[in-house]
Order: sequence, then C-alpha cells, then structure tokens
Amino acid sequence: MIDLAILLRPSVVALAASAVALAGCQRDEPSNAASSAPPAPVTPVISIAPAPTLDRTGLLQEMDWAASTYAKGSDADDASLAGRRFVVRQAFGCNTAVSPGEATAPEGLAMATWSPDGRTLKLALTPSDWTASPPFPNAAGAWEAAEGFWLSWPWLRADGCPNMKDDGQAADPMVGQSRSPQTVGLAAVFHEGGSRLGRRNGRAHEFTVRGEGDQPPITSAAGFRLVLEGRMAAFDDGRAIRCRASGPEQRPVCIGAVQLERVAFETAEGQMLVEWRV
Repeated sequence: MIDLAILLRPSVVALAASAVALAGCQRDEPSNAASSAPPAPVTPVISIAPAPTLDRTGLLQEMDWAASTYAKGSDADDASLAGRRFVVRQAFGCNTAVSPGEATAPEGLAMATWSPDGRTLKLALTPSDWTASPPFPNAAGAWEAAEGFWLSWPWLRADGCPNMKDDGQAADPMVGQSRSPQTVGLAAVFHEGGSRLGRRNGRAHEFTVRGEGDQPPITSAAGFRLVLEGRMAAFDDGRAIRCRASGPEQRPVCIGAVQLERVAFETAEGQMLVEWRV
C-alpha cells in the first residue's frame, strides 16, 4: 500500500517554495534616495532692531559730540541720525511762575506766566525764526522756513528742573554772568514748496491753566514739561547737526534739523494738558 503522505509531500514542498518566491518578487525594496539626499539649507532670519528713540539725554550727547568735532576743525559724521525718532521732554516754569510784570521768555523757550489778577497761569512757547540765521544760510534755498526751539540747561541730562543750591556767587567773576547763552537747539525745517502743516509763522503755542472755581491753580516747584517729538532731518550735506562759533574761546552753538510732528505741554507728573500735532 502506497503512503499518500509520501506522495503528496514533494508537491506541498514545491507549492510552498513557489509561494515564497512569489512573495519575494512582490516585495518593494526600500529606497535610500530620500535618506541620502542632503538636507535643505536653512536661511538664517536676521532681524535688525530699529534705532532707539532719542530722548533728551541721547540728543544732548549727540550735540556734545558735534560741538567737540566742530571745535577740532571738522564736522561730525552724523548722517546716521537723519530719520531717527526723538521725544524730548524738558522742564519750564520751575519753582515759581513769573509775574506778568517780568520780562517774557526769549523766543524758542517755554515759559509760565501769571495773569494780572493772579487767577490763571499761561503756558507759552514762541518758536524763533532761524530761516536766515547760521547755521541756516537758507541752505542753498532748500528751506522755506526754519523755526527754532532751544534745549535749556544743556549741561543737565535729566528731564526735570535744576535743583542745585544757590551759592550766592552771581557777582563772583569766577562764576560769570547769571544766565548762560543758549547753545543747543532744534530747528523745525520746512522745505521749499513742501507742506506748511505745523508751521507757526510767529504764533505761540499757548495754554491757560485754571484752578477750581475762583481759586488760582496749584503750582509745583517741579514746574511743567515741554514735549517735542518728531524725526531728525538732514541738511544739504546729509548731516543732521550743524555747529557754529565766533571763535575758539566760545562754546559752539549746535542746531539739529528736525521734522517736528508734535508739541505738547504736560504737568511734571506726565499728565498731558494740550498738544499740537502735524
């Protein structure tokens, strides 16, 4: 008798071998193309922070550098200042406001003045006309007008009032005159044929401070704040600051050309009283 298991075993083995071979033919070989490709280059993202806004301290430092460079016989390379934003706060009306009988402030300086009846306080700032004055020889006709504002106490870097003691040395020849001449200023410039928005034409910025009812306003020894805001402009040579002096014994007077965007009066605590925007 023939053992069927023996007869069938070769067929089973052949069938199994065929299935394995078929499976081998159908298997997809893994591709190494993706793994062998070099990674895509990463482009670094470089962010350039905008130049910081110039405050009173920063602007006075630039003015000092310009004065020093001018005194050495050259002009400061300050072309990078053109376009820089600035927000300058400076005090006025410190200690006590002036009485109405006293002399008014020079043009280009803010002042606080009592009314004749002592019930109101007038804050005023009249720009000075620097159109035809050095360092503005009319800039070869580039400026139609230049209206000036002085930065008072340029040796004081803080925004507040001077608080030094009165040494009683006003008559001392070593100390000199009681009031130093102004040497640092900003000129709001208006191009020939350009916009005249913001141009004052001799008109003052004015605001009246009133008290409660019939009471006069309460004043502070800290005074008020003048705010000048805008962007640095450039003269015809690209520089933002120009200095002039009559001789080597005089501190140079340095003026920065600006595009003025905002003038405001604030309290010493920063509360806005009034503003003029271009």
